[in-house]
Amino acid sequence: MGVYVLLSNLTDEGARTLSEKPDRIKEVNREVEELGAKVLAQYALLGRYDFLNIVEAADDEAIARLSIALSSRGTLRIETLTAIPVERFARRLGARA
Repeated sequence: MGVYVLLSNLTDEGARTLSEKPDRIKEVNREVEELGAKVLAQYALLGRYDFLNIVEAADDEAIARLSIALSSRGTLRIETLTAIPVERFARRLGARA
């Protein structure tokens, strides 16, 4: 399983939906699980992005499908990043030596 960081911004429609129905966040988290991923952590942000989600998924293709499925609704824009555990990253660097 891979770990991914999803940075998202609400569209105007998404902000209206969330303002009218704050529990929508929990509903989306259930939908994320139905799409084959698991939300490990979630934060509302102040600044450039509205939300940060740390998600676990089987692979890059699975997280790409998830990001497209969520973005296609028109309520948010997502930037998806792969997160590499530092221990694994350091091992890989050491393997080159």
